[in-house]
Amino acid sequence: MSALPSDAHFPLPDEPPLHLVEGQAPSLLWYLTEPTRAAVDIGQFASTRQLLRAAPSGDGHPVLVLPGLGATDSSTVTLRRFLARLGYDVHGWGLGLNIGPTVPAVRGIRALLRELGGVDKVSVIGWSLGGIFAREIAREHPELVRQVITMGSPYAMTDMKHTRANPVYQLLARFYKAGATQPPPEHTRPAFPVPATSIYSKTDGIVPWQGCRSAEGPRAENVAVSCSHLGFGYNPSVMWVVADRLAQPHGYWHPFAPPPGMANMYPKAA
Repeated sequence: MSALPSDAHFPLPDEPPLHLVEGQAPSLLWYLTEPTRAAVDIGQFASTRQLLRAAPSGDGHPVLVLPGLGATDSSTVTLRRFLARLGYDVHGWGLGLNIGPTVPAVRGIRALLRELGGVDKVSVIGWSLGGIFAREIAREHPELVRQVITMGSPYAMTDMKHTRANPVYQLLARFYKAGATQPPPEHTRPAFPVPATSIYSKTDGIVPWQGCRSAEGPRAENVAVSCSHLGFGYNPSVMWVVADRLAQPHGYWHPFAPPPGMANMYPKAA
């Protein structure tokens, strides 16, 4: 899910590589119940709007939100509206349906990042495949990126067969395969160049949760939540994490800690 056009070049810092991450496809039960559980996530968002109004407000810096495979900006409307109300300059990707790493899509993300990062560094949020795009563009242009937040993004996955989205991805591959190359495996690459938060769920029915995590470090963390893959953009515990991460003063990153009374919303990290 992380193939990129062959003209891509990623300048990487000279830091220790990440560890190899193994995993397997989510269980058939989690996969088949994704739509139902996503509806529950949407319902939880509706019932916790009062709580979410207490989320930390923003400083107005630009935020770019990238959708997942087979999705458009309409899938991230709820998240983007929530962040806009907190005071951020929020943008969708504006590139239509995300069918994978086509040359127009990757070049479009690059152009948008350069445009938004002309005044202030950009926080990039990516859902599933969108998170893989977010990490790659941050590796390429760390000088333009403030931080990256991924939601159910299997950037550390070692085998495409481990995702339930593989049949769809392979079907769409004809649109970009000839002009794309596979980046080096995540575990062989230097540490990520900007602060990064990886949000994952052990009840994800589409991608292996093990592949959505990285080695933790001074500016890298993994945050576990309980939600479906299709519900990441609506789940209130995810919303709170995103708001908390974005509200950190630039240059003063620290790991996420649930506020008092909300610890039970976050399972113990694996």
